[in-house]
Amino acid sequence: MPLADSDSETWPRLDFADWSDTCATLHLWTQVVGKIRLKLAPMVNHWWQATLYVTARGLTTSAMPYRNLYVQIEFDFVDHLLLLRTSDGPVERFALAPMSVADFYNEAMRRLRSLDVDIHIWTMPSEIPDAIPFDQDRQHASYDADAAQRFWRQLVQADRLLHQFRSSFLGKCSPVHFFWGSFDMAVTRFSGRTAPAMDRGAPNVAAWVMREAYSHEVSSCGFWPGNGGFGRAAFYSYAYPEPDGFASAPVLPLSAYYDDGLKQFVLLYEAVRTAANPDQAVLDFLQTTYEACADRAGWDRKALERSQPVK
Repeated sequence: MPLADSDSETWPRLDFADWSDTCATLHLWTQVVGKIRLKLAPMVNHWWQATLYVTARGLTTSAMPYRNLYVQIEFDFVDHLLLLRTSDGPVERFALAPMSVADFYNEAMRRLRSLDVDIHIWTMPSEIPDAIPFDQDRQHASYDADAAQRFWRQLVQADRLLHQFRSSFLGKCSPVHFFWGSFDMAVTRFSGRTAPAMDRGAPNVAAWVMREAYSHEVSSCGFWPGNGGFGRAAFYSYAYPEPDGFASAPVLPLSAYYDDGLKQFVLLYEAVRTAANPDQAVLDFLQTTYEACADRAGWDRKALERSQPVK
């Protein structure tokens, strides 16, 4: 199924208010799949093993070990399917369409069992207030296929530019990956120094989980659709711990700003989409907010960064 002609623009328009119900449902669907990955993949620092990744058609777990095989699950937002594969050949699939989280969970687990993959996951959603267990949630059941596809196409642009930004950093750096807990795309740079123990938590996330995630100093940036009460899609950038003067640092483009509630710099997606040069606007935002952190926190930038790009 080709992309719709109306979606041919590189930076598709998608107002959060127009797809908030679908966003909430899709968030929970990705948590079901993400918790399968969390169950199967070996532990990696800062929970990097648990994330999803953008593909040419959607989001994937990538290959996950199960006994002597690999298992892979992919959201296909072109044909609107969930695809489940094993490395010995079999494929299961079912349509992404309006259905409750409970039905999605039951169908995904049934399809895994059809592939002889028998696992159990904790069914309580993470990082969502007043959450309902997956197998009991019949409240969230929306799926607007056009909106889901537009969101994925936003992720494609964010993923592309975050990879470009990542390429100039020589120090420890996360993959560019999608966190199903908070429902955002991220890449995180590290100074190499340890950080104060994280003292804030999240719903249905143990304190030790957050301490592992933020055990070392970071400058982190990414993209998220505006869920969690913000209501607008945006690129973001923050530092942990936040150095003195970070919030008042001058950053580009001029439309970017520091949000006191979020404790992050924000560049609204709509400002990017309508910019004369969207790519440059995002890259300027990522670079200047990183510099605001690294310079004020005394990072060894000479050791951590490439002096010349590699082509």
